[in-house]
Amino acid sequence: MARKQARRRRPKPERRFEMPSFRFKRLFAPLAVIAVAAVTYDLCVRLLDSEIEAIEISGPFKRVTALTIEEAIAGELERGFLSADLERVQATVQALPWIDQAAVARRWPNRLVVRVTEQVPAAVWEEAGLLNMRGELFVDNASHLPAELPRLSGPDNRYAEVAHRYLDVRERLIPIGLDVRTVNLDARGAWQMTLANGVRVRMGKRDVERRTDLFVAVAADVIAGRAGDIDYVDMRYSNGFTVGWKGGAAQPAEAEEQDNPAMLASRGDR
Repeated sequence: MARKQARRRRPKPERRFEMPSFRFKRLFAPLAVIAVAAVTYDLCVRLLDSEIEAIEISGPFKRVTALTIEEAIAGELERGFLSADLERVQATVQALPWIDQAAVARRWPNRLVVRVTEQVPAAVWEEAGLLNMRGELFVDNASHLPAELPRLSGPDNRYAEVAHRYLDVRERLIPIGLDVRTVNLDARGAWQMTLANGVRVRMGKRDVERRTDLFVAVAADVIAGRAGDIDYVDMRYSNGFTVGWKGGAAQPAEAEEQDNPAMLASRGDR
């Protein structure tokens, strides 16, 4: 009787899990270069970051002194020649009263140069504020107000608008021999200005741009010729204006078409 030969089981193949191999040399080399560069830079900065020994401050000083500026930035300069934050120094200087612009630079080996420009007041705002040529309020409680400056007034949040109107009108009147002394915007939104020769000009609330154009083009010539006789000019009409003579009645004047003088006063806003 034949014997059955037992089947041999084939051994199962072994599964091996291998971790991905890293080439540490390739990774380590650039990191080492970066680390060496960083350490070298830090050492160079430490060696070259000497103490600031001199500060050169220049500018047309009228309201601010160099000592005031030096005292304001003294704390910022303790970090050294290279580590001093120039932008912060500049911001600190420009935050001082009466400073308009500031420029800060390094001068090798241990000196900082600070150049400043002072604010130039263009007008007085309300009782004690000062506006610059850009219509910005840079001092709100000045102790000294130059007497020659024009006076502007109006709601607190509209000083820039009043300043821009003053600058615009003045620029257009100077070439024809006139100047502006005051500009007022009242709570109702009505405009009025006084010229340097004392003549008051009423612009009202509506069509102020058009009325300003008409005043510069027509009414200003009347004022330039007889300023001593004129008390006020009222521009609050559709097609003309009224001249108020000193010691006399107001006289209407037409600008675009012939109007009944009696109708002129009924057309404008007050």
